[in-house]
Amino acid sequence: MPAVSLFGVLAIAPQAMAAGGTVPRSLGPKTSTVVSIDKTYPAGTIVVASEARTLDLVISGNRAIRYRIGVGRDGFRWSGVVKVGRKAEWPDWRPPAEMKARAPELPELVPPGPFNPLGARGIYLYRGKADTLYRIHGTNEQSTVGQFASSGCFRMSNADIIDLYERVRVGATVIVE
Repeated sequence: MPAVSLFGVLAIAPQAMAAGGTVPRSLGPKTSTVVSIDKTYPAGTIVVASEARTLDLVISGNRAIRYRIGVGRDGFRWSGVVKVGRKAEWPDWRPPAEMKARAPELPELVPPGPFNPLGARGIYLYRGKADTLYRIHGTNEQSTVGQFASSGCFRMSNADIIDLYERVRVGATVIVE
């Protein structure tokens, strides 16, 4: 294992231990349910309701699959319209410069695996051709799903992000309210 990768695992491992366990043995709960929504959007559109801490994937007209999510804590919530720019299975994670400035002890890189904060899948949000650095992603800290806990990303159980990942396409519109 390269030294940088080993450092990443060692730097995150104590945090994972403190969060209540070692290696997660479960992908977490499936929270998806089919709901009727008030507005009509094209199928494939994702609508994030930050205050409600839900993410809707529109399946037709006013019907959507709703998932429970964790959203940005105070000072880190945002709104707007972006696109899915890319997707990754078991992504690695590089903390953005702003996050490193707030928490200099963070590693430069966390490799894919059980201690990676992006979990099982990452859906990367873009504005035009620019990566916003925000993601819809899984998490190994299940207690943060349904909470105001992130630095602006949207967290889902690994079971839910795997389901959403298979359904959403690169180029899909994401509306964050």
